[in-house]
Amino acid sequence: MGLNDDWRARSLKAVWHPCTQMKLHAPQGGAQPLIPVARASGVWLHDHEGRRYLDGISSWWVNLFGHNHPAIREALVDQLHTLDHVMLAGFTHAPVVELSERLSALTGLGHAFYGSDGASATEIALKMSAHHWRNAGRLGKCRFVGIAGGYHGETVGALAVTDIALFREAYAPLVRLAATAPSPDARQAEPGESAADVAERAAAALDAYLAEHANETAAVIAEPLVQCASGMAMHDPIYLRRLRELCDRHQVHLVLDEIAVGFGRTGTLFAHQCPGADIRPDFLCLSKGLTGGTLPLSAVLTTDAVYEAFYDDDVARGFLHSHSYTGNPLACRAALATLDLIEQTDAVSRNIATAQRLAAQLAPLTQHDRVRHARRQGMIFAWDIASSLPDFSRRFARHALAEGLLLRPIGHTLYTMPPYVIDEEEGDHLARGALRALQATLAEEGTGGAAHTRGGVDGV
Repeated sequence: MGLNDDWRARSLKAVWHPCTQMKLHAPQGGAQPLIPVARASGVWLHDHEGRRYLDGISSWWVNLFGHNHPAIREALVDQLHTLDHVMLAGFTHAPVVELSERLSALTGLGHAFYGSDGASATEIALKMSAHHWRNAGRLGKCRFVGIAGGYHGETVGALAVTDIALFREAYAPLVRLAATAPSPDARQAEPGESAADVAERAAAALDAYLAEHANETAAVIAEPLVQCASGMAMHDPIYLRRLRELCDRHQVHLVLDEIAVGFGRTGTLFAHQCPGADIRPDFLCLSKGLTGGTLPLSAVLTTDAVYEAFYDDDVARGFLHSHSYTGNPLACRAALATLDLIEQTDAVSRNIATAQRLAAQLAPLTQHDRVRHARRQGMIFAWDIASSLPDFSRRFARHALAEGLLLRPIGHTLYTMPPYVIDEEEGDHLARGALRALQATLAEEGTGGAAHTRGGVDGV
């Protein structure tokens, strides 16, 4: 038994892996053997037996500047020498203060509340919105509106505004479902319609809903520019402007979930700051790239007006939400180092050039005759694949690993969201390997199953 096999066996006996049907990893099935990772550097993951894999999905969208970046590593080591952790209730520390100040300066939102992950950020924003309206004497405003195909996490509150059935159906008795407004997904364009037309149509439907239900609606929650987990659904920026106008008109909070798309992924530092929108939400949820892919941390930023609704002598009017590691100094220090790198490397501008180069390198894939709706937003690339394989995602992922690539399609949507530091040679490896993996996967057709061209959740 090799080192990889040993770690696989031990993991299967002791670890329950996330977002996974564990039977697929069983050695007797062999469909999806676990990949034991020994170390990582830059865009590469290395196993115990000398193989390496280009991390084409930034290990689920968190890594910005490559693995084991020396600047972030050195910041964490330095912080370990001074303060590892202290509770944030009744105490404070330099990293959380400095991080909050910097996030405020970058967004125009004055107060930061911290959690551990994206789902907890969603929970915090929803609770804070409803509690704000309660403190304002409008107790009826306690419902939410999500967007069709939206994904905001898998805790019970986050599932209420998530519109992906596979994640939600088993827990339906526990979930208080939000209303669902139409998606502005540009792939829904009718003949003669533009992406902006689809966005306007979706906004008009939301306007009609809010006109009738604003008195019971606390907030609308949306993913700006890209709905990632539903197959990298992309929309025109005009939708964000319309969201802001509608929420203002109907006195409803706007919650923007930039957990996956923040920190330069979409072409501007934050997606809602893009040309054609450039709005300010009432709540902004951040995580994933916040620490450069090193430590779990999330933040919810909000306005002075929301904060002031909780400022009172009555403890019950305060926001009584916490966890023991809220605002952990190590995680905050990693986030500060990440913000330093974004500034020092001019990452947003550099990403524009990197994305243009990658688009050229990926052109043979984009031009493949099975590709539908090729699209890009900043450093996020996606292609819907016309294939009859019901398990396209798993088959492609297996062939990609054989090519030295970590790529996991979402249903029949192939995508890549690589670290920002991917160089030209690595981009060639990504492009060539993805194309070969696609060709190898399509060669396996004929095993049955209905044709698909749109993504589900397999492989998220």
